[in-house]
Amino acid sequence: MEAFLKSCCRAVKENQGSGFHVVLGNEACDLDSMVCALTYAYLLSQTSGEDRQVIPLLNIRQVEFPLRSDSVFLLQKLHLSSDLLLFRDQLDLQDLNRAGRLRLTLVDHNVLPSSDSDLEGAVVQVIDHHLLERRPSPTCPVTVEMVGSCATLVTERIIKEAPQILDLQVAHMLYAAVLLDCVNMSPSAGKVTPQDSAVFAELQLRFPDLPKREDLFQRLQDAKFSVSGLSTEQMLMKDMKAVTGSLNVAISVLYITLQDFLHGAELEAELSAFCLKFGFDFLVLMTISFSESQQPIRELAVFSHSHTCRQQVAVYLEQARSPALMLCPIRSPHPHISAYQQGNTLASRKKLLPLVKDYLSERDRVCFHGDEEEESRFPPTPMNSLVDGCPLDGGGGPPRLSAQELQDSFSRMADSDL
Repeated sequence: MEAFLKSCCRAVKENQGSGFHVVLGNEACDLDSMVCALTYAYLLSQTSGEDRQVIPLLNIRQVEFPLRSDSVFLLQKLHLSSDLLLFRDQLDLQDLNRAGRLRLTLVDHNVLPSSDSDLEGAVVQVIDHHLLERRPSPTCPVTVEMVGSCATLVTERIIKEAPQILDLQVAHMLYAAVLLDCVNMSPSAGKVTPQDSAVFAELQLRFPDLPKREDLFQRLQDAKFSVSGLSTEQMLMKDMKAVTGSLNVAISVLYITLQDFLHGAELEAELSAFCLKFGFDFLVLMTISFSESQQPIRELAVFSHSHTCRQQVAVYLEQARSPALMLCPIRSPHPHISAYQQGNTLASRKKLLPLVKDYLSERDRVCFHGDEEEESRFPPTPMNSLVDGCPLDGGGGPPRLSAQELQDSFSRMADSDL
């Protein structure tokens, strides 16, 4: 694996030849996504026979990788330097695509976000375990199976097509991804399937020197849930997926109790600054923690300065039935954050994401047919003196506002909606 990753770095640096076949994980870039990108690219490099260099690409900026603390831990355990990884800001996919030098394989997701829609023509293969959203195409084979971990599907491919590349290091990587995504292979967590269990057992059988399941899971879990020293922005970015369209939404998983997260006095100002910086209209926050008996506890929050927007999203999620989240409102100390306990602890973000997409689609249909009352139209993202480099600050960079001033400005902008 190390020699393969070094060859990828050299190829990107030289940027010559007929182009690249990029294996791209999803934009959350969790451990499962990273492992699938690395291992499936390694498989393709040994079996595809094409003249393009196969490249695993992590779908975040390089500066964001330290926030993926479980992935950092795993690489250190495997003695693989993060310097061998390639990130989204190190390879211009749009430029390669325009030059006809790009082929894309998607792992751990099956559709590109709208910001990457111009790359759709380059997608030649998909391997995923999320709800199928991709339209059928004779030029793009799609494997989507609702297993607990996408690494399960990649492991099956490796065993079938090139078992010789499955050494202890690669097996350890896949083993860790399946273990973490399937929550220690515990049926009560509602993630593991018989397919995951079979692959996990096969890895254990082939490599008896793999670490003990309970020990590795606990260490990965401890690393993943560590938010020590992180700012609010970093916590939001640590495990975030974006949904883009007429409204832009961030859905972040927070590894902290909702009560602890809501504790900050300037939280609303920090969430407002985050939305302005990255262009989001509202935020959906899912927290996960564990009880003393290691049972998952999930809580949910919706943030928006638009009362109408926040209320509509919250009601939609309260009334959702596929799946039912079983939301119970709880007191929020912040007026622009609706907070809930989530009774259905099996409904992870994987199941929340389609609900948010369905809400946006339904909202867009209502707006298109002109049936929505004027009050319920969401205001566009405000372009004003709070925006970096705008004309009102003389082009000299961001204005020097305190967190409270920022929050007050947002509140004034939202007055007409409240």
